[in-house]
Amino acid sequence: MAMHTRDNFKKSIYVLPNLFTSMNIFCGFYAVLASVEGLFVHAAVAIIIGSVFDLLDGKIARATNTSSQFGVEYDSLADLVTFGVAPALLMYLWALKPLGRLGWLAGFLFMACGALRLARFNTAAANGSSSGSYFQGLPIPAAAGMNVSMILFFSRIGVDPDKFKILILIMLYLLSFLMVSSIKYYSFKKTGLFKSMKFNKLVAIILVFVLIAYEPGVAIFLFMLIYVCSGPVSSLLFISQASKNKDQDIHDNLDMHDETEKDMVL
Repeated sequence: MAMHTRDNFKKSIYVLPNLFTSMNIFCGFYAVLASVEGLFVHAAVAIIIGSVFDLLDGKIARATNTSSQFGVEYDSLADLVTFGVAPALLMYLWALKPLGRLGWLAGFLFMACGALRLARFNTAAANGSSSGSYFQGLPIPAAAGMNVSMILFFSRIGVDPDKFKILILIMLYLLSFLMVSSIKYYSFKKTGLFKSMKFNKLVAIILVFVLIAYEPGVAIFLFMLIYVCSGPVSSLLFISQASKNKDQDIHDNLDMHDETEKDMVL
């Protein structure tokens, strides 16, 4: 009887992360409906709430040791709906519809690159070649977050997106490229919600929440912009540092060669 109870309890634990994944996909479906109805801010907020559920399902699965292949696949399907289909349709109806074919093709490219990004991530995870600290390419929730944060930002400052539709189009193409690129982005996986942390980090997290609560549209847009730009900036700094180290090694080798020739002459 006790064994049967423990088995039922263990099975019930597996429901918990998948329940959060279901809430994620629900938010994506609602965002699609809100976009069609012209409720663009509502759709943007729904996608952001979906990203919170997406974060929690992975954290809870790891904390309760209930990760499964089913959960991984279900999470990817939910991510494609909430962070691929929903933001692509949202951006098209919000700003890109006047551009016609060029606009909906940008939305399709964003969705397709998001699907490719998820497939690559799942393949790397299955082969055990994925890094725990960094993502290869911009994560699809971050790409979707950049889109919807722009909607919230424009709504907060009262800007008509029609005046910036070309800029929004370019941004959508850039986000699509970043998702399928090999540029590394910090994953925040080691930032545990259920682990102890230093007092200063806790204060910093509280300050971030206060800033988001005070100006959510502006704060989320700035945070997402910083994160999206962090990958290319880090890559450029790494290339620059590697180039300097290479030049320094060549210079050191030349100096050693010159000193060797002098010793031979003497």
